[in-house]
Amino acid sequence: MIRSILIHPDPRLKKVCDPVTGISPEMGKLAEDMLETMYDAPGIGLAAPQVGITKRLIVMDCVKTEGEAPRPMVLVNPEITWSSEDLSTYDEGCLSIPDQYAEVDRPAEVRVRWTGLDGKQNEEQFSGIWATCVQHEIDHLNGKLFIDYLGPLKRQMITRKMEKLKRERARQG
Repeated sequence: MIRSILIHPDPRLKKVCDPVTGISPEMGKLAEDMLETMYDAPGIGLAAPQVGITKRLIVMDCVKTEGEAPRPMVLVNPEITWSSEDLSTYDEGCLSIPDQYAEVDRPAEVRVRWTGLDGKQNEEQFSGIWATCVQHEIDHLNGKLFIDYLGPLKRQMITRKMEKLKRERARQG
């Protein structure tokens, strides 16, 4: 089921999310819905708070190459255990901040530990777009948006555009 994606500014996007305490069929259904919502948007990552659920759950699939098999990933309670000193700059966007992009510097590589839907612990080192995406999504779980890395003027300009977009959408019903 495709879920509605919250648009900034929304107080739920600024909350620190609670850890997931157990893997349940409901958690599996949420992850499935989130992947479907992400692919439909289309996007490469989605965090539970973006669909109004304040739990530490993210989904992502950064495969963009035509003909390459998709790699949907579900990360429960993800945490970064190591970050490279090298940075990479990526022109980031966000499904909760539609059609707005800005360059953000982040560690070029990160190692992340998480629980899978099977209840098993996983750890993987990510680089490139995968590293950027996983950091962006984990930021959501901590109430942080990519625009929080920008200067105040640029952040205010984007926030005003989103407020206008929300008013227009509300008028359209």
